[in-house]
Amino acid sequence: MKISTKGRYGLTIMIALAKNAGNGPVSLKTIAKENDLSEHYLEQLVAPLRNASLVKSVRGAYGGYVLSKKSTEITAGDIIRILEGPITPVEGIEDEEPAKQELWIRIRDAVKDVLDTTTLEDLSNYGEKGTQDPYMFYI
Repeated sequence: MKISTKGRYGLTIMIALAKNAGNGPVSLKTIAKENDLSEHYLEQLVAPLRNASLVKSVRGAYGGYVLSKKSTEITAGDIIRILEGPITPVEGIEDEEPAKQELWIRIRDAVKDVLDTTTLEDLSNYGEKGTQDPYMFYI
């Protein structure tokens, strides 16, 4: 399974909104500028997120977007499924021989588990004091 820019940039939008939660709406122009992305492309991505009730638009001079739910209630899986569709590493799993079918199912389930247990809160807090893994590798 390959996550396209739709999923990656959709996560970028949602993380920006989560980081700003409680401080008012964030414009797509601001998110685009901070991440060096196309504002027009972000507008296309925010529509399905709004239709799925993950974000709300706020009109006006200081308008933009806010999360519709708490960041602890939204998972990376929710966002990826809305923008990318079902999570599946291989098309036509049911046509595979049993050994390969089992492998594809295990891969799919592992990816789903990571996406469905990673909340928007986890992603928005990553890198803040005390949230990164303390592992350091030396070669």
